[in-house]
Amino acid sequence: MTPISRRAFLAASSAALAVTALPRVLFADSPAIPLKATSRVLDIDGRAATVYGLQGPSGQGLWLNPGEHFRVALTNDLDESTIIHWHGQIPPNVQDGVPDLPMPMLKPGETRGYDYAPNPGTYWMHSHVPLQEMHLLAAPLIVRSHEDLAADRQDVAMFLHDFSFKSPEEVMMEIMAGHVQGGNDTHGEMHAGGMSGMDHSMMSDMDHSMISNMRHGNMAMNDQAGMNGMAMDLNDYDWDAYLANDRTLSDPDIVRVERGGRIRLRIVNASAATVFWIDTGEVPARLVAVDGHAVQPLTGRRFGVAMAQRLDLEIDLPNGEGAWPILALREGARERTGLILATSGAAITKVDSLGNDNAPPFDTDLAQEARLVAQDPLPERAVQRHQTLVLGGGMQPYRWTIDNAIWSHHVPVPARSGERVELSFRNASMMGHPMHLHGHTFQVVELNGRRIAGARRDTVHVPPMATVKIALDAGEAARWMLHCHHMPHLETGMMTEFEVTSA
Repeated sequence: MTPISRRAFLAASSAALAVTALPRVLFADSPAIPLKATSRVLDIDGRAATVYGLQGPSGQGLWLNPGEHFRVALTNDLDESTIIHWHGQIPPNVQDGVPDLPMPMLKPGETRGYDYAPNPGTYWMHSHVPLQEMHLLAAPLIVRSHEDLAADRQDVAMFLHDFSFKSPEEVMMEIMAGHVQGGNDTHGEMHAGGMSGMDHSMMSDMDHSMISNMRHGNMAMNDQAGMNGMAMDLNDYDWDAYLANDRTLSDPDIVRVERGGRIRLRIVNASAATVFWIDTGEVPARLVAVDGHAVQPLTGRRFGVAMAQRLDLEIDLPNGEGAWPILALREGARERTGLILATSGAAITKVDSLGNDNAPPFDTDLAQEARLVAQDPLPERAVQRHQTLVLGGGMQPYRWTIDNAIWSHHVPVPARSGERVELSFRNASMMGHPMHLHGHTFQVVELNGRRIAGARRDTVHVPPMATVKIALDAGEAARWMLHCHHMPHLETGMMTEFEVTSA
């Protein structure tokens, strides 16, 4: 993903700049931007791999300028039906991109138009068919602000994936049959229909008294004894490769930078089932936004990012020549990927795809989340509705639930348009769940019973045996999806809906 500085932008009319980050200049009467869901071939460690992608005019994904409408003509060039969700954006519900809610999927060869005013920030777009997203049908969606264009800095995207040479169907079969490549202790049974519905016999058999206790706050969080001493499950599949901008560290994306320049690194965790730590190594960074929303700057060299979340890091580079790897470390494992920031004359040293030690689990005590403070908090007002959702499931068998139900048996979460709503996610399982709400942004307001003025988000990570409370103002009267963004969990039905009715 090629960056562009302000100086390069001013000279863009005469420069043959590459591609993905180059701003488009569009006017009110401009035609729709063409975007294609298509297949493409990647070189993964010297081996060809056919995957899916979202091809814009200048490569994978779209970069929009301030005030530019998301006016897009999406064409399905695949040989199967698909539908694309504009993750974190708030289009009219009819354009949200969920199968049959309310629009059907696009058939092969079909084109559909979209037009809405996008929110600025770091976003992304992906299929809302879990197996297609596991096949890399996703891309960045970056909407610049006026401040972005005025700043003298480079914009760099870092788009993360986990990848298997096997088909997503084979991956799911292995996960659910209890066989994973690395020998993880994962057991399960074959699924019967994924997000479109499953047999009632596959619903979680979690004890209903535990569900009731969790919902009503009668069970302590972060107490592993509450789950009979079971160990945390960090990864339920060992992927063949981990990608940053479609590359592994055997042939990483090398981003040319200026000596002493400032970088805005826009990180999207588009992986199906992998949490990463972002390690900036020799150069400290400032975390300035999460999920497209500004936070009070937080300085550090390592920040975690769960599936579907985004981080914006500002990095001030040293004045001399140099090369600075920015690595993404797989939670609980040695695998890593990343890109390299390098000045034009710098020598670049190979970085191994395996680190010396396992990266730690991500934010099990919610320490990172607790440090985030929104720059644009929700206005203070009385809460008119509250509901607790219990996240359940386990590896044996492999099934994941919300309030003891899968999608085909879900009970909608009700709200009225305009209401201030608080939702509490109580995780009764031993895996973390990145919970994503469509059509809304929310603010994290409580962690394990401790009130905070947390970040604005659209996806929040809920660690094992933890409780996270979010606040939001219910928006358009419509059915909005609420689900775990771990794709195997979603594929097996870990989804409900936030059903907003008219005030």
